[in-house]
Amino acid sequence: MDLGISGRKAIVCASSRGLGRGCAEALADAGCELVINGLDAERLEKTAEDIRARYGVKVTAVAADVSTREGQDALLAACPDPDILVNNNGGPPRKDFRELDREAMLKGVVQNMVTPIELVQRVADGMAERGFGRIVNITSLSVKMPIEGLDLSSGARAGLTAFLAGVCRQYAGTNVTINNVLPGKMDTDRLTGGFERAAAQTGRPIEDIRADQAAEIPARRFGTAAEFGHVCAFYCSAHSGYVTGQNILVDGGLYPAAF
Repeated sequence: MDLGISGRKAIVCASSRGLGRGCAEALADAGCELVINGLDAERLEKTAEDIRARYGVKVTAVAADVSTREGQDALLAACPDPDILVNNNGGPPRKDFRELDREAMLKGVVQNMVTPIELVQRVADGMAERGFGRIVNITSLSVKMPIEGLDLSSGARAGLTAFLAGVCRQYAGTNVTINNVLPGKMDTDRLTGGFERAAAQTGRPIEDIRADQAAEIPARRFGTAAEFGHVCAFYCSAHSGYVTGQNILVDGGLYPAAF
């Protein structure tokens, strides 16, 4: 399907690897010009080179912490008038809620709630003036279904979801949409890190832990960054203008509900 966004300009945060990279590659495949972002400058530039070579699109790499004003300024200097914004950021590590002090909680809320709101504040009006805008926030299945040890991440992302539920409707009449894509258990470094921690705590082989967790998913497997990226790209497309304020699960059926 032609997504109708060839030549559009897209900022994809935290996109040197994992789900962010999956989204960047899917948008590149649709013909978008990209600004990609990450903390590791060397890895980020390698990702940019790979995407340029594979898809033949313009890719600008901005090594910066998107949670800082300086990092956001750098992204918007590279792309002052984006048509597409994919909000993504690392989440707080898995931890028992009793171990979270105020500093950790504030940092988590800044990472996963305040930062994407700040970027929406800075780009949404320009999108509205130009008559096209697609904002996708990568949140988590944990917004809908608690995941042990991810209470801070879940709370911050749920706060983002509630905050933007009203904001998105202010922009719906200007062909600017804001949606959230909720990954379940995706085959990324973050998931692997969880397996490694579980293996260290229990003494069980990582392969057994992977197999057990995959068996809990109706699809009987983990998702891939590529298929997640294609879902994201559709909600950035010209065909999704009548969809806004939605939470789109990409979880292989793990969330057990009809609505």
